[in-house]
Amino acid sequence: MRSWDEPKKRKARVEIIPMIDVMMFLLVFFVLISLNVIPALGLKTHLPSSNSSQELKPQNKAVITLGLHDALQVDGIAIQMGELVARLNSSKKSGEQLNVIVNSDRGVEVQRLVDVMDILKQNGFESISIATRKR
Repeated sequence: MRSWDEPKKRKARVEIIPMIDVMMFLLVFFVLISLNVIPALGLKTHLPSSNSSQELKPQNKAVITLGLHDALQVDGIAIQMGELVARLNSSKKSGEQLNVIVNSDRGVEVQRLVDVMDILKQNGFESISIATRKR
């Protein structure tokens, strides 16, 4: 009787290196997409430019952002004009002066800027700065 050798059955192997490559590609893909999907906090503004602008040191401060179309934010949180003083008073630490920085888009009417500064002065905020970018 004749017998033939049966070929040995090869076990299936899972190649791990291509799977790692695919996983890394997916990770990079999702990280890059998520950076563009997550909106930045605050309003987008185009600051006016100035020749005499200065860097401010870290301090007890609040940033008021005046945007186009009557948009108003304090430290990235949208508020109404009537809530401005209450919001700033809650940010103020006892015994320290709160430095207010007004960050205004260059397209905002000057009257809105003056109105905000008047409200701040009338309510005892003395240290008010206007944010600009250096030319």
